[in-house]
Amino acid sequence: MMLANSPVIAQLPAVDLDRAVKFYEEKLGLKAVMDFPGGKVFGAGEGTAIAVYTRGATKADHTVAAFRVADLEAEVKALTAKGVQFEQYNMPEYGLTTNSLGIAENDGGKLAWFKDSEGNILGLTQV
Repeated sequence: MMLANSPVIAQLPAVDLDRAVKFYEEKLGLKAVMDFPGGKVFGAGEGTAIAVYTRGATKADHTVAAFRVADLEAEVKALTAKGVQFEQYNMPEYGLTTNSLGIAENDGGKLAWFKDSEGNILGLTQV
């Protein structure tokens, strides 16, 4: 068996599951599609999903999941209007500097990052 055609489900920890569920539903507009002991699965595009489960705080200092979007600037503005705060990065050594909206551009693509209610770093990408 090969995994090339299998949808992926990101697994993200939450210190406060109720707070995380509220963030994913109200801020990101995702719908819970399944409950499991200690967590919920939220459906995303093209058969992908995010599972959020009760656990200690994240130790990840990198992007743990990214949404591919058609119009990144419009998504950033819509999420910002819902109270999502986008990260600001200035890393010229990687060719990565965000603008005032939190959007970086490189090689014809656009990228932006934000943290969920539990500190997990999520991204948006437009290619």
